[in-house]
This record gives sequence, C-alpha cells and structure tokens, in this order.
Amino acid sequence: MKFNALLKSTIWGGEKIIPFKHLDVQQENVGESWEISGVPGNETVVANGEYAGKKLNEVVAELKEKLVGKDNYERFGNEFPLLIKFIDSRQDLSVQVHPGDKLAMERHGCAGKTEMWYIIKSDVGAKIYAGLSKSITPDEYEKLATAEPINGHSPMQDVIATHEAHQGDLYFLPAGRLHAIGAGNFLAEIQQTSDITYRVYDFGRKDAHGNPRELHIEQAKEAIDYQVWPEYRTSYDSTKPTSQLINCPYFNVNRVVVQVAAQIDFHVDSFVVVVCLWGEANINGIKVRQGETLLVPACENILYIFGNATFLTATM
Repeated sequence: MKFNALLKSTIWGGEKIIPFKHLDVQQENVGESWEISGVPGNETVVANGEYAGKKLNEVVAELKEKLVGKDNYERFGNEFPLLIKFIDSRQDLSVQVHPGDKLAMERHGCAGKTEMWYIIKSDVGAKIYAGLSKSITPDEYEKLATAEPINGHSPMQDVIATHEAHQGDLYFLPAGRLHAIGAGNFLAEIQQTSDITYRVYDFGRKDAHGNPRELHIEQAKEAIDYQVWPEYRTSYDSTKPTSQLINCPYFNVNRVVVQVAAQIDFHVDSFVVVVCLWGEANINGIKVRQGETLLVPACENILYIFGNATFLTATM
C-alpha cells in the first residue's frame, strides 16, 4: 500500500520535501511529511489498490494480523504502531525530549516516543543535537532551562552534545534523550506512534500570533535521561547491501541497497515499511521511487525487488 502523505508547514520548515517526493503542489515551509501515520486525527489515507481512500487504522481493523502480524495486533490493536516521516529543517528545531512508555501512559494515556533519524542530506556545517555533553542533576537542568538567555544564547545549549551532521549519519533517540535537529538537515524519522513532545528550549521564537512558543520545562524534568553516554551517533556497516541500523523493542530498521534485483525475507511475523531514499524499483509488483513509502502486509512480507535503489526498511 502507498499513502497520501500529510505535508505539514512549520515555522522552521524548508523547501526540500516537495521536490524530493516529486510532488506537484504549492505549499511553503514544509517541515514534515508524515508518510505513514496512525496517530489519531493525523491518519494517512491509502492511495492505491483495494483499500484506496481508507484511513490506515481502518485497514488495520479490517485486516488485523494479516496486515501487522499476530503479536503486533495483540499489543497495539487497531492503531498502527509506527510513525514514518521526512523532516526538512531550514532553522534549528526546538530542544525537546519525549517521555517513556510508563510516564506517557500515566500522564497522557498513550505510548511514549522512542525514535531514530537517518540523515539523507545535510548542508555544510549543519548540526545535530543529541544527548548531554556533561552530567547535570534534575535541579541543575531546571535552573539552566529557566535562566534568561544572554545575547540569544541559553545556558541549556552548553550542556547538550553537538555533532557535525553528514549524509548517512544515524542517530538512535530513546525516550528521555534531549535532542534537536539543527538547521540544514533533511532526514527520515522512524518512531513509535506517539505525538507527545516536551519542548525545553526554542531559541526565543514566536508563534504565528507573535507569542513565545509554549515550553514544558517542568514536565520534561522527570522525563529526561540524565546519563552521559560516550557516543550518540550510531555506527553501522555502510558497505553491505543490507545493513542493520537499529534493533530495539519498538522497531527494527535496515538500510538496503539494491542493484538490479534482490529477495529479502525478514523471518518475522510483521509488516514491512519501505522508505525509498534514492532511485526507483518494483517491489512485490508495485512501482516505487525516491520519496515514496510502502507498507507491505505481514501476510506477504518477503520482498521481491527489481531496480536500482536505496531503502530503509522497518519491521517489528
């Protein structure tokens, strides 16, 4: 199945998503393209085949384990468990954190948010902000987050680890990790189906009405993982035709490079999300090209690929 993407204009959005996806639409400052989404109120609609015109979660309710797999259907019911996006940051995004499952369920009655970023393109000098660069306590965090900026610089910026961004870089962002996408990055994001975000710092930006954007400093205090890790960029072997990127309780993601043809059996009872990053191919009889995303049902999740393309694949 293909889906009609949800294009979202944002104050920090750029102009890369529409040409990348070969779309003939007029929309400015598109910061996000929600490719596959079961988020209530933001569900993507099937664009092809027998289920065209139906919302994703309606199709899950109809096909059940045939679409998502037996264990996934028992865990998540009729809500599709992953959210797939492209993100284009013309400006720095806010520094934010997402709660884990336990805290999110207590506060919001929904899942937490663990995610990953795969950088498709980055401008020279672009940055990714992920993790803490030095150890702080929850009380120290609160003082830093509420301190007045000096010449537009917040003390919070001094404790968040900063990384040079490069094409092909991979960042795993478990719930609790402070993070922000820096200006000049275009990336694919795979995450749990959750839209719970605590904004910690937003560079003093105003919303469309000229008001400071809402911060969630107190809510974030309990959600943050205060441990300092030696490395925040995730390494993988980019020389292989199939490279495992992430294997976690919420999703398993591979990078797949196909030249001419390939057959891939994931040996798991799960749907497969296929995100085309470059090129074009035929997958199980469906044509796909750069910027398109497919959902392959669990009942036919062996991929038969003919073409020349690079993909991300996600299963559970």
